[in-house]
Amino acid sequence: MKLGEAQQQLREEVWRKLTETGVARFPGAYGRIPNFVGAEEAANKALELPEVEAARVVFVNPDSPQYPLRAKLLSAGKILILGSPKPKSKKPFLLIDPTRLKPHPLRLASLKGAFHYGERLALEELPEIDLFVTGCVAVTPEGKRLGKGDGFAAREYALLLSSGKIFLETPILTTIHELQVLPKVPTEEHDLQIDIIVTPQRIIRTRVSRET
Repeated sequence: MKLGEAQQQLREEVWRKLTETGVARFPGAYGRIPNFVGAEEAANKALELPEVEAARVVFVNPDSPQYPLRAKLLSAGKILILGSPKPKSKKPFLLIDPTRLKPHPLRLASLKGAFHYGERLALEELPEIDLFVTGCVAVTPEGKRLGKGDGFAAREYALLLSSGKIFLETPILTTIHELQVLPKVPTEEHDLQIDIIVTPQRIIRTRVSRET
């Protein structure tokens, strides 16, 4: 079986398992980074991490399972950077600074709120990023990540890395359900790898080694 076929088969298995066990939440698991029961608990655990406490600027994905984390980061005064669904636009990033905006963090953390209130920026206008947060369909305890198949996270990371907005030592974090932590995930060498996995039950540090 080809790599792409194996990856898609695994995605389908994870989406089905989350749905059948009642773990998947609105808007459903299939075809996306799946929202899950316990996302709030995972976000609470993430906020206790020293890497999160020390971060001033956090790049974070716009998917629904990371909504609680985005809200809590904003409540803690962190500046958020989100990528745009239209990466070829002149200003494809959104900056949300809760110290300069009046709406409640719960509103700013939503996709609608982020696009309404966020400041649109070009790559060269971004501040240095202290933490990179991404969603996953599945991940191994060693940090091998499976996304939904569009490659957005890997491209965003590569772009930020090549422009000096993040560095190899910048931690990469995900919040995820225990059912999505799997023994094996088919990946390639260039695929994005996770440093810190946070589930509602535990924190996994993966000891990923990155090289240029």
